[in-house]
Order: sequence, then structure tokens, then C-alpha cells
Amino acid sequence: MFDHYIKLLKSGEVVAFPTETVYGLGADAWNLSAVKKIFSTKKRPADNPLIVHISSRAMLHPFAAEIPPEAKRLMDAFWPGPLTLIFKKKPDVLDAITAGLDTVAVRRPAHPLAQKLISQVGPLVAPSANSSGRPSPTRPQHVKEDFGEEFPVVEGGETQIGLESTVLDVSSVPFTIYRPGGISAEQIENIIKKSVETGSKSVGKQAARSPGTKYSHYAPEAQVRWLKDEEISDSNSVLYLLHTINPTNKAKNIIFFEENYEMMAHQLFDRFREADHQGYREVQVEPFTNLQLRKVPLAPAIQNRISKAVGPDD
Repeated sequence: MFDHYIKLLKSGEVVAFPTETVYGLGADAWNLSAVKKIFSTKKRPADNPLIVHISSRAMLHPFAAEIPPEAKRLMDAFWPGPLTLIFKKKPDVLDAITAGLDTVAVRRPAHPLAQKLISQVGPLVAPSANSSGRPSPTRPQHVKEDFGEEFPVVEGGETQIGLESTVLDVSSVPFTIYRPGGISAEQIENIIKKSVETGSKSVGKQAARSPGTKYSHYAPEAQVRWLKDEEISDSNSVLYLLHTINPTNKAKNIIFFEENYEMMAHQLFDRFREADHQGYREVQVEPFTNLQLRKVPLAPAIQNRISKAVGPDD
């Protein structure tokens, strides 16, 4: 069956496959027709760039025009793993991948099935394997929910981390994190021995510098809101996701993560999808404190995904 997926990708089709973060929707990074199928399949805006996934350091060189020494140290420390690096691109990189920008985002995933697939097909562009705006898929069934039971998926069970990779722009100084993920700013700074900034650069009509920064993302059909007080009810219309508030009411609509943020990250998108399956109209999430955002490595990434699901007007 694995050979079947390889043949599909080599023939210009799209195939979903697991990474350690979420399931990706893969296409040959050098095949313009295949790359365009990514956008049409996901209904993804053309100004939202894609991440190139590679299985070896050698695969990076046709894409990156400049590789700063700090980037090499980060690759030594975190590749393969949940860190995407944005480089100045080489001229041959497809504009459809980069949304016409002069940069390209590249990641080397750690999942063995992803590595095996890429090593046999070549570099793959692979955004999350979900309809644009929906919660990212962390299980094969999530992909099929969005694209149909017959959609080709390399099945690898649940993903390990559950949130997309950290995206770090190393194409200009200071380096900037555009999307927080499994690798924290502190971890990056410890390797490169200098500070990094955070930002999005995704306003107005300009193409986003990074995926996941310009549009509403990750949202179920249920309305996602930040919990504004600590009055937790047993309403069958609201699902609560709590991490420090330990309610005396142990109703089935309350998920308490007990400050286990690895678990919260791992389950977040699955809980969003389950809210729809179980008929909840709202998902209310306990906010993070400034101290948690500074001290808990995964807190900025979890808050980022929830904020994108909540939207700008809530």
C-alpha cells in the first residue's frame, strides 16, 4: 500500500501523511500542477505560503539561497523535528509555494513514515491536511472527515505533538518567530545565543510570511471563546477546556488538563472536533496568564491556536 502512495505523489496527486505535529497534505514540491491541487483541495487562499518538507539536509540546498550559521546550529539541534525555518529562496522555487515572496519555508519532519515517503518521492509541500479554517488533523479519520472516506491517507495513528511546527524566519535579522509551536523561543535562543522576536507580518493585502498567521484557523463549527469568569456549568451546550481551574463539578462537558500542557496541545484539535460530534454550540477555554506564557514552553503555541479559532472579534 505504501508504494501506492508513492506512485500517486510521483504522478502529481496529493496524499495525506503523518508528521509528529499534525497530518500534512503532501504534493511534489517541483510539480506546479500538484501544488495547485493543494490549494484547490483545501480551498486555501493563494497568498498563504506552503512549507516544503524534506528528509535530509541535502534536500535543503535547491530551495535555500542563504543558510546563516545560526540556522545550521538550529538544524543540528532540532532537525528532524517541529521547527520550520524561513530562508531566502532560490530562483527555481515555485512562486505558488511561496505566495510570490522572496523566501521559502522548510521543515524536516521527524515522523518515520514522513521521512520514508519524502526520501522516496522527494521534497513535498505539506500544509495541514484539513479544509482551510478547520481544526488541524491529528488522526487519519480527521482527514477523511474533511475530504471523504476514499481520500488517500498514509495512516500512522495519532500524531505526537498535536500542534503545527514553530516557524522561525532566519532570512533577516533579527530572527522572528511567526508561529509558535513545539520548539520554544527560549530553546531557540539557547542555541543561537541571541534574542528572537515574535510577530506575524500578515496584515492588509500582503502575502503572509508564514502559514497560520493571516486567516482564521483551527475552528470547529462550535463557537470557540475564552472563558471570561470561573462560573462553570454543566450545560450540554458548552464544552469547557480548563488547565488550572479544578472544578468541583466533574460533569462530562468539562475537560481538566491538570496543567499538563503536553496533553493539552496533543488533544486540542481533537477536542475541537469532538465538540462538533457531540453537538456542543460553544467551546470555552481557560485563558493563560502572562506568567504561564513566559514559563510554560507550549503555552504560547496553545494560546496562538485558540486565538486563531476564536477570531479577532471575540
